[in-house]
Amino acid sequence: MSASEASVDRDEGESAVERVYELVKQMAISFELRPGGRLNELAIARKIGVSRTPLREALNRLTSDGFLTFSPKQGFFRKPLSVKEVTDLYELREKIERGVARLAVERATEAQIDTLEAFLAESMKVTGVSTSDIVDLDEQFHEQLAAMTGNTEIMHALKNLNGRIRFVRWVNMEGPREHTQGEHHAILKALRERDADRAEALIGGHIMLRQDQIVPAVKEAFARIYMQNEGAEE
Repeated sequence: MSASEASVDRDEGESAVERVYELVKQMAISFELRPGGRLNELAIARKIGVSRTPLREALNRLTSDGFLTFSPKQGFFRKPLSVKEVTDLYELREKIERGVARLAVERATEAQIDTLEAFLAESMKVTGVSTSDIVDLDEQFHEQLAAMTGNTEIMHALKNLNGRIRFVRWVNMEGPREHTQGEHHAILKALRERDADRAEALIGGHIMLRQDQIVPAVKEAFARIYMQNEGAEE
């Protein structure tokens, strides 16, 4: 085999692992894989149509990213959903996004700010969307802010955090969108005015859930998870 052929095979292998990683990650994010439940690798491999090798590599990555746990004698498990972990993740996200706000104020171009303003205007026109779609729009707003920092590691960390708390955010964000959109517009205004202190304070208040909000959100998430799994099994 030539060096070029070996390179093609390696690229195809990496592409397969990436595809499997994204598919299983979505199963973990949506809790199609029950919290604390052991993964049936053979069943998952059959379901998504891959061999065990790329699946195992993807599962190892998901373990490193905090979605799964691994026991040498038992295999891979969907990481349990706990109030402590969700609280810690929200706290970490708040700290990261406060830094994002300050860096965005320093580094964002006027064109980037205009693009974000246009995105907010268009997203407000979207009607009849699901809560999942609203969470997606919210994540896009925050990820566009993070992109303004020019720091790819911040983007990676934020996307990982978003995935790990998405189901709880999905439960917590049910209801009117106007409040969230109003906060987004206030953050945008502080960004355009290059007011780092205000942008940081606004985004911190926008993100952080109090302990008394997290506990019922996690309980509701558990109820939704088991209801959707029971429905899928019928």
